[in-house]
Amino acid sequence: MNEVYSLETVIRYLSALILPGMLVLLFTRVTYNRVIGLILTVALIATSVYKGYTNTFLLIVVDAFSLTAGFWMAAKMRQRIVKKS
Repeated sequence: MNEVYSLETVIRYLSALILPGMLVLLFTRVTYNRVIGLILTVALIATSVYKGYTNTFLLIVVDAFSLTAGFWMAAKMRQRIVKKS
């Protein structure tokens, strides 16, 4: 249990925690549909898994958590826009 993580591993996990959620928000803003934004982001993550960049199960779980959080934030963003109108 006394494992030392390299800087590359830390960057991978931080990126997996932040970037998928931000991509869902970006694609949602571009396509005006949060489901399409989620599908596009899942396609990008599936491609990275296929290419071997996402190589551990824990990294896939962190990606999934970030996707869920991004999808939730996209729903909140839509509610805020509807209230303004």
